[in-house]
Amino acid sequence: QVQLVESGGGEVQSGGSLRLSCRISGSRYNKYVVGWFRQAPGKKREGVASIDAHGDTVYASSVKDRFTISTDNAKKTVYLQMNGLKVEDTAMYYCAADFIFVVADLKEDLYEYWGQGILVTVSS
Repeated sequence: QVQLVESGGGEVQSGGSLRLSCRISGSRYNKYVVGWFRQAPGKKREGVASIDAHGDTVYASSVKDRFTISTDNAKKTVYLQMNGLKVEDTAMYYCAADFIFVVADLKEDLYEYWGQGILVTVSS
């Protein structure tokens, strides 16, 4: 049974940094795609960043040059380094994975497995 567990959220001041982690267990596949998504209060969930097993990445324009997605395959963990955080980055952040469609993409319908989410709050 595939499980995704996020960690590393919390509150930070504007301009600060946080690193989110997504640990994946129960997968027997070598190929994968993992994405980070977020949902702010009153807004639709949106894709933030995605990475596949080839190391190809995709970023939302709103976070490009500030956020970096990376993987540690030995630890089966995907990271989202968030620098230069803004108040508008405040949201619940979710990691998601798929092992059939394995190309980096921000369309949430492509992902079968989801974590519970973790809150990121950026204060001014």
